[in-house]
Amino acid sequence: MKEINSKDNRIFKFCSKLSGKKYRDSFGAYLIEGPNLIEEALRENEAMDALIYRRGYKGPLFEEKAAVELCTFDEKLFDAIAQTDTSQGVIAVVKKRSYKESEFFERCSEGNGNVLVLDRLQDPGNLGTLIRTADAAGYGGVMLLKGSGDVFSPKVVRAAAGSLFRVPLYFAESPEEAAGVLKRHQKKIVSTCFDTELYYSNVDLRKNIALVIGNEGRGICEEMIALSDLKIKIPMSGRIDSLNASVAGGILMYESMRN
Repeated sequence: MKEINSKDNRIFKFCSKLSGKKYRDSFGAYLIEGPNLIEEALRENEAMDALIYRRGYKGPLFEEKAAVELCTFDEKLFDAIAQTDTSQGVIAVVKKRSYKESEFFERCSEGNGNVLVLDRLQDPGNLGTLIRTADAAGYGGVMLLKGSGDVFSPKVVRAAAGSLFRVPLYFAESPEEAAGVLKRHQKKIVSTCFDTELYYSNVDLRKNIALVIGNEGRGICEEMIALSDLKIKIPMSGRIDSLNASVAGGILMYESMRN
C-alpha cells in the first residue's frame, strides 16, 4: 500500500480534480466515500481505479475484494478530498458506467419495464432520492434530459445510497430525442402537469411507462408535455398547489407496485 504525503502526488491531484463536474465528465470517474457505499459498489461489480484510506483508519478493509491501487493519505491530504465533514476514512474512485440505447432498454425490460425521466432537475437531494426511489419501485432505468444536475456529484451519490450502482442511466440531449427513443421502445410517456383533469389514480402506471418529473421551479418543459401520451396530476387539498419533486415522484412511482 502506497503512503502518500505530498499534494504533488498524481493520485492526490487526480482525486482533487474529481470534485469538479468538468473533470468527472472528462475522466469518466467519480468519488464515493464510506465503507458501506464502497461495499455496495463492490457487490454490484462497479469498476474502481483506487482505494484511499486516511492514515489511522480502523474500519473494514477491501484489499481482497478490490483489485485496485491502494493508498494511504496523510490526514491533511485525505481531508482535502473528503466529501463529508465527518469522514469515515475511506474513499474509492469509481468509473462511470455508460449505456448505449440498446443496453439501457435491455436492462429496462427487466421488472415492470418502467423508466423515470428527469427533465432538468437540479437539486442533488431530489436527484438522489428519485434514483433511489426508482430502484425501490422496480423501475428499470432513469433517463436524464440535458440541463439536469450532475448525478455523479457527491451529494447525489450519497442521497442515492447505492442505487446509482444498480439503476442504469441514459442521457438525452433534448425532449425530442428522449421522446423518440422512448416511443421506439414502446414506452408510454406520462407527464405530470396542472393542465389536465386526469388524476394518476385513474390510469394504469404499472408497466412500460416513462414517467416524467420536471424541474423544481418550472416543471416539465412545454416540448416534453406536448410529446407525452398522457398528462396526469396528483390531487391536493387546501392551498397547496405543488409537491416537492421527489415526493411527487415517489407517489407516482409506487403506483407501479399496485396489484
